[in-house]
Amino acid sequence: MEQLIAKIWSLIGLFTLLQNILPPHLHNILMDWLSSIKDYFSPPHYHMEIPEFKDSHGVNPNDLYEPVERYLNGLDGISRTRRLTVFRARNSTKLGFSPAFDEVVEDSFRGVRVWWTHSALLEQRNGGGGGGDRNAVNERRSFTLKVEQPDKDFLCAYFDRIANRAAELNTLNKDLMLYTNTGDARWGEGWTGVPFKHPSTFASLALNPLLKSSILRDLDRFKRGKEFYRRIGRSWKRGYLLHGPPGSGKSSLIAAIANHMRYDVYDLELTQVIDNIALRALLTQTKEESVIIIEDIDCSLNLADRASNPPPGDRQEEEGSSVTLSGLLNFTDGLWSCCGEERIIVFTTNHKEMLDPALLRSGRMDMHIFLSSCTFDAFKTLAFNYLQVEDHPLFPSVEEKMNSGAEMTCAEIIEVLMNKVEEPSEALNDVIWALDAKIKEKEEMFPVSSTSREDVEEESETSKIRKNSHRGRSGKRGGTRRGR
Repeated sequence: MEQLIAKIWSLIGLFTLLQNILPPHLHNILMDWLSSIKDYFSPPHYHMEIPEFKDSHGVNPNDLYEPVERYLNGLDGISRTRRLTVFRARNSTKLGFSPAFDEVVEDSFRGVRVWWTHSALLEQRNGGGGGGDRNAVNERRSFTLKVEQPDKDFLCAYFDRIANRAAELNTLNKDLMLYTNTGDARWGEGWTGVPFKHPSTFASLALNPLLKSSILRDLDRFKRGKEFYRRIGRSWKRGYLLHGPPGSGKSSLIAAIANHMRYDVYDLELTQVIDNIALRALLTQTKEESVIIIEDIDCSLNLADRASNPPPGDRQEEEGSSVTLSGLLNFTDGLWSCCGEERIIVFTTNHKEMLDPALLRSGRMDMHIFLSSCTFDAFKTLAFNYLQVEDHPLFPSVEEKMNSGAEMTCAEIIEVLMNKVEEPSEALNDVIWALDAKIKEKEEMFPVSSTSREDVEEESETSKIRKNSHRGRSGKRGGTRRGR
C-alpha cells in the first residue's frame, strides 16, 4: 500500500513538472489526455457545437456565435487561461481579450459546471471551374460546450443569460456616437455621425441633489423596464422636457444621460427636414438604445403655440419646411412610436409657456424637468469641479447672496470661476461680487418692490385695524339681533 501511494505521488510530481516545462501545444495534449482519463471514470458529458455559420459555405451566420464570443470574453475566469487573443472591436477604443483556439474556459450556471472550447478547422475545398482558386482554404470556427447531462430548461435559461450579458457588455464597451441629420432620409442615409466625447456625468453635474437622484432613479427604472412596458402595452420609450433659462445646464444634462445609459445621441434639426414623410424616415433610421434630441422646440418651425403663430403657409415659405406638430407627435406617442425600442426623446426650451398645449398634455412628455438658476448645492459642485474646493470660509457669503434673491445661471458662475481657477479665494470673491451686481440690477429693474416694503407693512397694519373695527361693529349688530 505504501508503495502504491509513493507511485501516485511520483506521478503527481511528474505531471506538475511537465505542466510547467512543456510548450503550450504539448501541454494541451497532456491536459486532453488527462481529461480523457478523468472522463472515463466520470459521468458522461454532452458536447454541443455552436458554429459561426449554419452552413458549410459561410453564408448564413449563426446568431448564437457572436453572443457566446462576447460572453466568454467578459468572464472573470478568462484571466486564468494560458493563451489569449487580443483585439479591438469596431467603434471602440478599448482592448478586448478572448481565449485562444483550443483553450478551455470554465463557467458555472445554477451550480452546474460547464466548459467552453473555441476551435477553428481548416478545410480544403475545390474551387471548381471558371478560373477560380481550385484549392481554396476555408476556416470553420466554432464553440463547443461541454456539460454533464443537460436538460432543455437548463440550456434555454443558460443561453438567455449569455444573450443578456452579451448585450450588456456590448453596450458598456462601445464608443458612443453623435449623429445629426444632413440630408433627405427618403433617398438614403439621413444621418452622419462623429464620436461622442462629451465628459459630462451625473457626478460632475451641477444640479439639485434631489432632482439629480430623481432623474437617475427614473433612468435606471427605464433601463430595466423591457418586460414592464411590454406588460402594460406601451412602447419602450421615455420622454423628457427640459426647460429653464439659457445656460442652466440643459445640454450638460443630456450628455450626462447619454453617458449614464451608454446610448448614442441623435441631434434632430427640424429646420432641415422637408416634410412629415422625411421626418418619419429619419426617426425610423435611429437605432435602439439612443437619445433623440430636439433642442429649442419653441423656435422650431410652427411647433410652438399654434394660437399665436402665423398661418402655416407663411411659416413654410419662411423656414423651407412643412413639418407639423401632429407629424412630430405621431412619432412620440402615436402608432409610429412603436418602431424601435429603448429610446429616450428629449425636448428642450427656454420658454415653456410658448409651447403648444398639445405638446404639454399628459402622456406626451413623461417628465418635465425645470433647470432653474444656480442653487447653492449646485454651486458647491461647481466649486469642487473648477477650484477643487469642498468647503471655504466664503461659502456662507455665497449662500446668503443666493438666498437674498441673487440669480445666476450655472454658465455665468462657470465663466467667473474659469478666470481664476488657480486662486480659489479670489474666484469666490468674484462670485460674491457678481451676485451683488445681480441684486443691484434686480433692484434697479423693480424699484417699487424694493422701496415700498415699509408702505406695504404700513398698509397691512392699517388693513388689520379696519378688519378689527369691522368685526367689532359686526359683533354689536349680531348682539342686537340676538336680543331682538
